[in-house]
Amino acid sequence: MFKKSPGNTWKTLDRDLGRIVQLETATAFVARPLVGPGIALAFILLAGLAAAILLGQFPVNMIVVVAAIFGAYMAINIGANDVANNVGPAVGANALSMSGAIAIAVVAESAGALLAGGDVVSTIAKGIVDPEAMQDTQTFIWAMMAALISAALWVNLATWVGAPVSTTHSVVGGVMGAGVAAAGLSAVNWMTMSKIAASWVISPVLGGVVAAALLALIKARIIYREDKIAAARVWVPVLVGLMAGAFAAYLSVKGLKRIIKIDLGDALMIGVACAVLVWMITKPLIRRQSEGLDNRKKSLKLLFRLPLVVSAAMLSFAHGANDVANAVGPLAAIVHASEFGSFSAKVEIPIWVMVIGAFGISFGLFLFGPKLIRMVGSQITKLNPMRAFCVALSAAITVLFASGLGLPVSSTHIAVGGIFGVGFFREWHMNRRLQTARQARSPDTELQPEERTRRKLVRRSHFLTIIAAWVITVPAAAVMSAVIFLGLNAFL
Repeated sequence: MFKKSPGNTWKTLDRDLGRIVQLETATAFVARPLVGPGIALAFILLAGLAAAILLGQFPVNMIVVVAAIFGAYMAINIGANDVANNVGPAVGANALSMSGAIAIAVVAESAGALLAGGDVVSTIAKGIVDPEAMQDTQTFIWAMMAALISAALWVNLATWVGAPVSTTHSVVGGVMGAGVAAAGLSAVNWMTMSKIAASWVISPVLGGVVAAALLALIKARIIYREDKIAAARVWVPVLVGLMAGAFAAYLSVKGLKRIIKIDLGDALMIGVACAVLVWMITKPLIRRQSEGLDNRKKSLKLLFRLPLVVSAAMLSFAHGANDVANAVGPLAAIVHASEFGSFSAKVEIPIWVMVIGAFGISFGLFLFGPKLIRMVGSQITKLNPMRAFCVALSAAITVLFASGLGLPVSSTHIAVGGIFGVGFFREWHMNRRLQTARQARSPDTELQPEERTRRKLVRRSHFLTIIAAWVITVPAAAVMSAVIFLGLNAFL
C-alpha cells in the first residue's frame, strides 16, 4: 500500500491550515459590519432590563421598558449624528485624531449630561402641544412614545444618508405630529412652531456670518501681516480669551442650572472676567510657543491647535448639558405618567434616564460617529486649525447671543452653518483676489465656466443634501409620529 512521505504530509497540512486561515479572515471581514449594531443592540436591551428592574409592576413596567428601549435607541442615534458637529472641525483640521476626538467627546458629553444636565424638562418639547388637549394619561403616553420612536428613526435615516440634522427639531416634529393625531390641529401652539421654523434660517445664517467674520479678522490681522508671528502673539490670546468668555457665559446660564440659577447679566460678567483671565494666561504661553517658528502661514496653525481641541471639548460638554435633556424628554414624560398616573407640563428627569442618555450617546458616537465626523470635518470644505477654530468660536458666540435674545436656535445648524460660512467666504475671497490679478494683467478677459467650477471650495452636493434634510426634519418626523401614534392607539 502506497504511503505518503513525511514531506508530502507536511505540505498537505500547510495547505489545509492556509485554507482555514483564509476562511477565518473572510468570516471576520464579513462579520465586521455587524459588530457595531450588535453592541448597540446589547446596550438597548440592557437599558430595557434596567428599566424593568428599577421601576413598576406589570403592565406599567412593560410600557416603561419599551420606552427605555426606544430612549436608548434615540440616544445612540444622537451620538452617531449630533455630536459630529462638535468634534468634526477639529478632526478635519488634523488637530485631533479620530480616536482622540471620540475619546474627548465621550467624556465631555457624558460629563455634561450627568453633571450639568437639566433636572427638569418640558414634556411637550418647549410648549408645542397643550398638555390639557390630551384626553387621558394613556393617550399622552402613546403620543410621547410615538414622538420618541419617530425622532429616533428620522435621526437614524439622516445618519445613514450622511446629513447632520437637529435632534431637538426631530423631537419637536415628533411631538407635534403625535399631538395633531391625538387632539387635532388646535392642540399645537403654532406661534412656537413658527419660531422654530424661523430658526432653520436664523441658526445657520448667524453661525455662517460670525464664522466668516472671524476668518476675515484672522486673515486681515494675522495671515496677511508682514510679521505673522508678531501679529499672532497679539491676536491669538485675544481670540482664545473671547472663546473662553463665550463658553463661560453660556455654561453659566445653561450648564449650571442644576447647581445655581444665574441670570444673563451675571453670566456676561462671569464671561468677561473669564475672558480677561484666560487672555492673561494665554499671552505668555503663545509667546513661548511661537519662539523659533518660521514667519509663514503653516506656523500659525500650530498656535491654534490646542485652543481648537479645548473648544471641541467645551462644545461637547455644552451639548451634553443641554440637548440630551431634550432628547430624553419624551422618555422622562412616559416614566412620570406611568409611575404617577398623570402628566404635567414639566417633570424631573430620573438619574437612570440621564444615564441612558449619556451612555447611549457615548456608544453611538464610538460605534457610528466616524462617518458623520468625516463628512462634517473634511467633506463639506477643507478646514485647517484656524478655520475650524472660527467655526467653534462662532458656535459659542452665536448660541450665547441667541439665548440672550430668546431665539430658538439649533447648535447643529449653527456649527454646520459656520462650516458653510467659512467655505463660502474662502471661495468669495479667493475669486476676488484672482479676478483682481487677472484684470490687472488683461482687463477684458472673463472666467470660463470650467474655471468657475474649479474654484468652488464648498461641495454643492453636500450643501443641498444638508439643507434639504434640515427643511424636512420637522414635517418628516411629524408625519412618522402621527402614523405611529395612530397605529399604537388602534392596536394596543
